[in-house]
Amino acid sequence: MLPTRAPGSRSLADVLRSASLAMRGERNVLSLPRVRGAVVLLVDGLGAAQLGQRAGHARTLAAAPGGSLDAGFPSTTAVALASLTTGALAGEHGMVGYDALVPGAGVRNQLRDWGGAMDPATWQRVPTILEQETSIVIGEPKHATSGFTQAVLRGAEFRGGRSMADRFALAEQAARERALVYLYVPELDRVGHDRGWQSTAWVDALEQLDGHVAALAAALPRDVGLIATADHGMVDVAASGHLIVPAELLDSVAHVAGEPRCLQLHATESATADALADGWRAWLGDAAWVATRQEVIASGWLGEVHADVAPRLGDVFVAARGRRAIYLDEVDPGRGMIGQHGSLTPDELRVPLRRFGAFAT
Repeated sequence: MLPTRAPGSRSLADVLRSASLAMRGERNVLSLPRVRGAVVLLVDGLGAAQLGQRAGHARTLAAAPGGSLDAGFPSTTAVALASLTTGALAGEHGMVGYDALVPGAGVRNQLRDWGGAMDPATWQRVPTILEQETSIVIGEPKHATSGFTQAVLRGAEFRGGRSMADRFALAEQAARERALVYLYVPELDRVGHDRGWQSTAWVDALEQLDGHVAALAAALPRDVGLIATADHGMVDVAASGHLIVPAELLDSVAHVAGEPRCLQLHATESATADALADGWRAWLGDAAWVATRQEVIASGWLGEVHADVAPRLGDVFVAARGRRAIYLDEVDPGRGMIGQHGSLTPDELRVPLRRFGAFAT
């Protein structure tokens, strides 16, 4: 049975909105106190489980108050960052996976393949919280004018820093401007994909991150709060956990979207979602959750699904369990990736929520 989202549970969609409301002195889901400025740090790929198991290498983050929350589903960057900056879940903002079907245009990557029918101004459907406050986004310079930035980070002043140290230095400066600051750190995720989160390289990156968080927290003005969170966790998948789809199962599939930990299957005109799901369940057994679009919507993970968003969703979702990933063929270049995410396991869904500065009181 597909896991369900508890009604009213905290999620990444509550974080930036709560920080914004705290700057206005208004009540918010996270019960953050009133502040004059706020910094929201998003560490790509830092799950609550991974932080807990490597707490000795990240003592600042591990010891801070705040707990954890759900990043959202599918547990992937495009979905999570849109939820963070809009305060909405995927069914409303319309970013529904790493790859998603653009009706009439085919499957397009939601981080890179912008233009045409995937117009940044309209494909992400919800106004951002950054448009409602004096806001500063700090990221890598190469993302300053990207389609994803225009879709998800619109409304903010973009400041670029090439290294992790550069970006934390920019955040320290921006914190003094009493603005709503969003700081994005991608390094941990990249190392995790390449070498796995259990690698020495990942731990080294975590230690570097933790040192920067400690320095930023110590430098904050007294009336500025800092929240550290993430967009998803990660599962290391060895080659022995790769499942190759039998060719006959693809006969009823017109398009495959999503990613190896969470495929989204769009059925051919002659196939039904129920029949497609039954075939994949028979093959996978307990190796994955297999659910129709309606079952996924009923589970609550996508929130209210707008009529414009529904066609983007697969007719069938295939979410891997355990340390597995699902590939369409033996030669998929993605098979070289170790750290993966996208599915419904706690290791992927749960992310830290840690409070510093004026938010720690």
